[in-house]
Amino acid sequence: LEEMMAERAIGVDHSTVHRWVIKLVPLFEKTFRKHKRPVGKSWRMDETYIKVKGSWKYLYRAVDKAGNTIDFLFRAKRDKAAARR
Repeated sequence: LEEMMAERAIGVDHSTVHRWVIKLVPLFEKTFRKHKRPVGKSWRMDETYIKVKGSWKYLYRAVDKAGNTIDFLFRAKRDKAAARR
């Protein structure tokens, strides 16, 4: 983001961007959760691993009956318990 702003002749320091993230992410999450569809009682969790920039990462997805993604978790280390939470 700092580089994108610099391309447009706007000087922004990385610490400013970090403060924006800390301030705005909770607001985004609150808004997104309002529009999130309700989840039924039946869902399952998919686990897979993928290579990202040369290292293997774990991707967990919670999927409902219709195959729609409910939520996901992306981790460097395998953690099935955290994914279920």
